[in-house]
Amino acid sequence: MTPKPAAAILPSRNEAATIAAVTAAVDTALDDARSVIVHADSSDDPGTAAHFAATPTRAGKVGLTGLERGKGAQILASARRPEIATAEVVLIADTDTRNPDPAVYRALLDRVRDGAALAIADYPRHWDEANLTNHLARPLIAAVTGHDVPQPLAGDLAVSREALAAAVRAAAALPGALASCTNGYGIDAFLLLTAAAIGPVTSEQISEPKQHAGSFPHLPAIFHQAVPVLLHLTAAWSPPPIPPVSEPAIYRAADRALAPDSLRAMLTTLESLAPLPDGYDDGPWPLPVADAWRAVNSGTPAVDAAHQLWPHYLHRVRDWLASLQHATPRQRAQNLTAAHARLHTVLIPAAGAS
Repeated sequence: MTPKPAAAILPSRNEAATIAAVTAAVDTALDDARSVIVHADSSDDPGTAAHFAATPTRAGKVGLTGLERGKGAQILASARRPEIATAEVVLIADTDTRNPDPAVYRALLDRVRDGAALAIADYPRHWDEANLTNHLARPLIAAVTGHDVPQPLAGDLAVSREALAAAVRAAAALPGALASCTNGYGIDAFLLLTAAAIGPVTSEQISEPKQHAGSFPHLPAIFHQAVPVLLHLTAAWSPPPIPPVSEPAIYRAADRALAPDSLRAMLTTLESLAPLPDGYDDGPWPLPVADAWRAVNSGTPAVDAAHQLWPHYLHRVRDWLASLQHATPRQRAQNLTAAHARLHTVLIPAAGAS
């Protein structure tokens, strides 16, 4: 049976160096003249849009320029296009990826065609990266929803027509502060959690780390846009009980040497962003995450709870980078697995009390 037409959304900002390769790889994965690729651009100059337009594709192309800045705003603007609304499955791909692999995109599309509401790439991440994912997003989503998604904030995913339509409707109903977060880096968590509420979510494991621009320079913006969305949407779930027999979560913290000057610069940056929180020793990580989740459940606005969590998160990342710089990959993975299990254990009493 011939698959029904798919579509793709490529959000970008100043990705002239990589947009053509990503477009070509996505087109190879779609492999269908009935498909369409929507480029949602908010670049500072026309270079990225020009490279997209000049890339030959079998699929049709739609170029959107001058969009409101923000990854989420660009994706949602594209999702409202009629070309996207009729697609059975929609691929969303990061446009800063170097050496993009069509097989990854094709596998994500196939997972949704097989019945998933959303399929997301599971790349191994280098130990000094993916801090928001490893220390906060993954364990919180797993503990509260029961969905252990290794890379819940990965930018490469496929979503069903129904799940994307549900996300568009839910985004339109968000209050102002959360809408702003979802229009930015909060979109990845938003798409995942709205899809998880209506159907299966799954991951496609990839063997090699993704080659793309690092996220550390954008750490404050990513945290303050993604974490309110995470707290707000997970507040609607009740943490499931821990199974009597369960396998520990597996974390893949790929090893690489971090130059002393680079590590020193990262630690200096983290120290400048917020002071060490008072009483940290009374609530070691990940207890502040549980406190933030409970606060939202008690009526605290998610943006405020995230703000209160921010210095605790920074301290966790500083401690992780400084204390585990000479650790083995296994030791780092064990550290993450232990924190993952601890958060679920801590949240169970809150679920029973409710």
